[in-house]
Amino acid sequence: MTELPSAMTYIDHGAGGGPDVLVPATGPLPAPRPDEVLIRVLAAGVNRPDVQQRMGLYPPPPGASPIAGLEVAGEVVAAGADVRRYKAGDRVCALANGGGYAEYCTAPEAQALPWPAGFDAVRAAALPETYFTVWANLFGHGRLKAGDTVLIHGGTSGIGVTAIQLAKAFGAKVLTTAGSAEKCEACRRLGADVAINYRDEDFVEAVKQHTGGNGVDVLLDMVGAAYFQRNLRCMAKDGRLVIIAFLQGHEAEKVDLRPIMLKRLTVTGSTMRPRTTAEKGAIAAELEAKVWPLLARGECGPVIHTTFPLREVAAAHRLMESSTHIGKIMLTVAEPAA
Repeated sequence: MTELPSAMTYIDHGAGGGPDVLVPATGPLPAPRPDEVLIRVLAAGVNRPDVQQRMGLYPPPPGASPIAGLEVAGEVVAAGADVRRYKAGDRVCALANGGGYAEYCTAPEAQALPWPAGFDAVRAAALPETYFTVWANLFGHGRLKAGDTVLIHGGTSGIGVTAIQLAKAFGAKVLTTAGSAEKCEACRRLGADVAINYRDEDFVEAVKQHTGGNGVDVLLDMVGAAYFQRNLRCMAKDGRLVIIAFLQGHEAEKVDLRPIMLKRLTVTGSTMRPRTTAEKGAIAAELEAKVWPLLARGECGPVIHTTFPLREVAAAHRLMESSTHIGKIMLTVAEPAA
């Protein structure tokens, strides 16, 4: 085992509230469980669930770290007794169950992956949350395949950027929505066939226009209730509507459910954090086999909007809540070992 310090800096959010509740604190290093690795964090990602946790709306599951942060990249410094793949010094990125806003973080070995070839810590840390989520939902629940047409809401979010690139890489036609001409242009640069400015046009009518009236086979939505009825109108027969967040509400009222029956629609969705280690590990294995080679070849990859030092995480959260960013917001924590 690498000689480790007795304490670390982490970000405390106390009882919750606005971004300014995020403050540096000092505490003990987490101890890896038998199936976990302990990672010296070099970089961490900022995600919408972190904002919800800070506000007290997304508590960690039982047994998880109370510290926010769901994705990290760094160097393994210790491993539990049951860990077989990784050893001290290995560079990994990991989908953590919590604890990423810290100098040290544990993660199940099954949820850790090697950095793709050519990646640095910031780009590697930008992968787990969005790539696990998009793969499980777009390709798992949504059953997206080559030749399908997909509508991706929020095309310049971390999820949207990932979804556009992967959908194109696997042969789908991609429509997406975004809130400005600049963001729409960014979506097109990422590979979107059609980018719809939802502030200037009705995305339902635009979808009909660009699909010859047929609608889309798959729709990835994080808006929720505010879009539910309109999403149903966008669907093709046998379409799959996949819901992954509720940014504008989780209770839809006065919804006409007839399109579900008339079009034989599947309405599904999921969240990542409550999944078991085995379930997340299965997603990790598929990503390593099917997506990591694309990343290594430069055929897709994260778009980094900006980075902040760990101690400036409150500013990172304010930026996240402004929704003015294109791509990922990242935290830098430490430098790689010499």
